[in-house]
Amino acid sequence: MERRLSLEFVSVVEKAAIACARTMGLGDRKESDQAAVQTMRQELGRIPMDGTIVIGEGERDEAPMLFIGEKVGRSDGEVPMVDIAVDPLEGTNLCATGANNAITVLAASEQNGLLHAPDCYMEKIIVGPSSRGAVDIDAPVADNLKAIARRLDRGVDDLVVIVLDRPRHEDLVRQIRQAGARIRLIGDGDLSAGISAAVVGTGVHAVMGIGGAPEGVLTAAALRCLNGEIQARLVIARPDQEKRLKDMGISDLKRVYMTEDLAPGRNIIFAACGVTEGTLLKGVRFFGDGARTNTLVLTSDTRKVRFIDTVHLERRPDLKVRFF
Repeated sequence: MERRLSLEFVSVVEKAAIACARTMGLGDRKESDQAAVQTMRQELGRIPMDGTIVIGEGERDEAPMLFIGEKVGRSDGEVPMVDIAVDPLEGTNLCATGANNAITVLAASEQNGLLHAPDCYMEKIIVGPSSRGAVDIDAPVADNLKAIARRLDRGVDDLVVIVLDRPRHEDLVRQIRQAGARIRLIGDGDLSAGISAAVVGTGVHAVMGIGGAPEGVLTAAALRCLNGEIQARLVIARPDQEKRLKDMGISDLKRVYMTEDLAPGRNIIFAACGVTEGTLLKGVRFFGDGARTNTLVLTSDTRKVRFIDTVHLERRPDLKVRFF
């Protein structure tokens, strides 16, 4: 699957990133998201595969494109069957305001390789390879921070934890600061943050708090390729969500999901392209003859991490290719 599809998926996230980058800073988050969704759907339709969206923009009645259950791809003879999770634009507000860390994201696997996550909240703790197996989502915050510090051979006061800047995290922020660790509050983009926690050199050592469940599955797909760890539990915010979860066959609402539970696939491909400047990826840069993108593609089977720098040239007879 990797050989046939990984570069195809790179092209999908790159073109979606270019489309929504043209809306960057215009202050219209819906326009930014629509540009990403439309482009991503169009590009997925060109790929030879039997694809099914398992995480998308929502249910069919709520999302006209890239809805859960939508079929994508084109059949040219014998093609692979693929489950696909997308976040066409993670950080719609970030793109609309020109803030850092907006990305376009896609994860894919063989059938049933990604949890069909409901559109609700999820409590998460995310760490990198060095801290894998050291944390427990049910343990006190201070204990988890001490465990991470021991694995990294540093003090708790040297740790940086990313937390979404939300009122619901007031107590979590207090506990982290009381333990002595530092916090980087972010307005959006806990998926990008989760990937950063699994990569050495980003200055991020953990992500804690409550974010979206679909983003949790996408994060798990990336962590399967990066040897990081996520532990997560679904959070029920409304009575109708509990009924919906039970209708989906999720009976244990207190279950703790590990990385392999969220992304159990044997062949996982994860691709993300920077829209605005970020910790891991540079944003889209436009120039007179085209655009330049920076993309991360991960594969679990062949254990490869690729950073792809691409120049997309305009189709013009007088085009000049520049050396960068």
